[in-house]
Amino acid sequence: MAERSFVNEVKKLRLGAGEEFHGEGILAVTKALLQSGVAYVGGYQGAPISHLMDVLHDANPILKELGVHFENNGSEAGAAAMLAASVNYPIRGAVAWKSTVGTNVASDALANLSSGGVTGGALIIVGEDYGDGSSIIQERTHAFAMKSQMWLLDPRPNLPSIVAAVEQGFQLSEASNTPVMLELRIRACHVHGRFTATDNKRPPFSINEALDKPVRDVTRISLPPSTFAHEHEKVDSRWPSAQRFIREQGLNEFFSGSHKDLGLVLQGGLYNTVIRALERLGLADSFGNSQIPLYVLNVTYPLVGDEVVEFCADKKAVLMVEEGQPDYLEQNVHAILRREDCTTKLHGKDMLPKAGEYTGQVLIDGIRQFCEQHAPQLLAQHAVIAKPIVFDNFDTAVPARPPAFCTGCPERPIFTAIKLLERELGAHHISCDIGCHLFSILPPFNLGNTTMGYGLGASAASAFNRTSGRRAISVMGDGGLWHNGLTSGVANAVYNNDDQVILLVDNFYAAATGGQDLPSSRADNPIRQTNIPIEQAVRGVGVKWVRTVDRTYDLQRMKDALKEALTTKAGGPKVVIAQSECMLNRQRREKPIFRNAVKTGKRVVHERFGIDSDTCTGDHSCIRLSGCPSLSIKPNPDPLRQDPVAHVDNTCVGCGLCGEVAHAAVLCPSFYRAEVINNPNKWDRFISRVRSTVINVLQARTERRLAQYQF
Repeated sequence: MAERSFVNEVKKLRLGAGEEFHGEGILAVTKALLQSGVAYVGGYQGAPISHLMDVLHDANPILKELGVHFENNGSEAGAAAMLAASVNYPIRGAVAWKSTVGTNVASDALANLSSGGVTGGALIIVGEDYGDGSSIIQERTHAFAMKSQMWLLDPRPNLPSIVAAVEQGFQLSEASNTPVMLELRIRACHVHGRFTATDNKRPPFSINEALDKPVRDVTRISLPPSTFAHEHEKVDSRWPSAQRFIREQGLNEFFSGSHKDLGLVLQGGLYNTVIRALERLGLADSFGNSQIPLYVLNVTYPLVGDEVVEFCADKKAVLMVEEGQPDYLEQNVHAILRREDCTTKLHGKDMLPKAGEYTGQVLIDGIRQFCEQHAPQLLAQHAVIAKPIVFDNFDTAVPARPPAFCTGCPERPIFTAIKLLERELGAHHISCDIGCHLFSILPPFNLGNTTMGYGLGASAASAFNRTSGRRAISVMGDGGLWHNGLTSGVANAVYNNDDQVILLVDNFYAAATGGQDLPSSRADNPIRQTNIPIEQAVRGVGVKWVRTVDRTYDLQRMKDALKEALTTKAGGPKVVIAQSECMLNRQRREKPIFRNAVKTGKRVVHERFGIDSDTCTGDHSCIRLSGCPSLSIKPNPDPLRQDPVAHVDNTCVGCGLCGEVAHAAVLCPSFYRAEVINNPNKWDRFISRVRSTVINVLQARTERRLAQYQF
């Protein structure tokens, strides 16, 4: 169950020629694929293109009508390999994933694909997860494009430009027999806008036709001596063909300005931010009309030397606006200009940060410095110039807000159990993985030593293999397991007889990427095979010691299973499978049912937990061992005690972990469980009146006793 449904939005994909499409970036990409006559699509979820996979899933009936095959691939490598269908046949195909981590996984298949080249258009849509909102290591897709000689598109972040980039990407791929990468930043994926649609097209050459009439060309297979010819083909044929197509079709854009002796060269994806910075400096209006000429690189690799020289030749100075490091584009432009004896002064990361996201304020500062050096009169003409906001101490001005587990997350009790075990067995080396469970490295748990990649948790602990003493613990989610962890992690541990504890977190979904289904998901998926047990999978690769805890909120069971794994004398890997449904997905499923039942007058009971302020000692161990966002503090009602007491706010979902922690850690008995009854019946009301009466009587007696001791 994905975090968002696009069942209603995908109806827009049926719009025909001349109709106006209104919607989100990822929906526009899907429409552009259908307008381009794509024959197959695939990919692997991951922000910022997770919703693209969700759109394709919800649009599957429309795809089938057009004869388009859609596949949720098991990994990015599987998705990239899918593009092999375009090597020998004039079939257009597209795949999508999160970059750069996904491109790392896919790089082997991409290298082989780009070596032999393609016949049909092959488009790789990568979600460029770079900058302050990123969740991954800070690298750029540009390096992969250069390494394997694949062309890289970076369109302006508006729907017409994105749609054009998809359609032109297929054309560029076919014109140069080269796969094309289309990078979309976070804002481009979710930008809203409109464009004029065209009719969807059935693939002119279908998958069925390819299967009925197979074509074989051994020169397209990446095996020596063909690979030596491929290298020359890339630079002697495909590269010039690509540059010619880019120039003739006008894929890059030139915007004139009144101050012709200066210029800005920029990545297409930064266009909106650059225009905003120019507007704040008084050098552009809100409609994008800039006083400084712009050369917008909707294709950032390869560069077209003639265009670069043409733009720079009559200018005193040019600023290269290139987000991220290294400065690939700046070096390339430098080489082009010097090779052509062009004396234009080129600036870039001497005026802009060498690394990090180019926000509006960053670009304001850089462009201001550029203008102050080469045309100070431009800034003097404008009375209002944007000035940066400066904090004397940023750390105190903006409190840290590290990510944390959601309220009621079933993974929290797993790490609570480990913290409690540390009291008995001491600290262990813990190898982490990619997923929600990686939040364990942060307070209040502070558990985890390394993370090496998705599905690599067990592999990262393989060096710590010994036959006595404390064992290493590796943590891996169900998504990472099916991605590649079953072979590179679990099977590898069996093969090498690793004496480690592998903790598999089974929350029924690829929760961190938006709740997409996996082979082990419990929900029935109309187009996928689910309900494949993880325990059977790990036993199938040879694991003999397996324990399954089917309710992680049972803290004592969780703790006992981990303790047994850490202390048993059995050899080989010890696998503990911790199962409970992702609370976010559970709430998405149950809340509509709950609200509908209440609305129709049905009796519905849900649990809430609370803390007795009179009993709470203010120790706060419950918070330190749980970290639930619904657990907070409030002033102590007792005037004789200064420490604030723990408090459960209204976001509580009734998972019960706080009470479990209080019991397992032998804490105070201040937690209580309450049943909130909606639409109570007569018996419920009668019981409530009896309880209220008894409580009032007891409270009155207590107050009378207290009054006797008042002076």
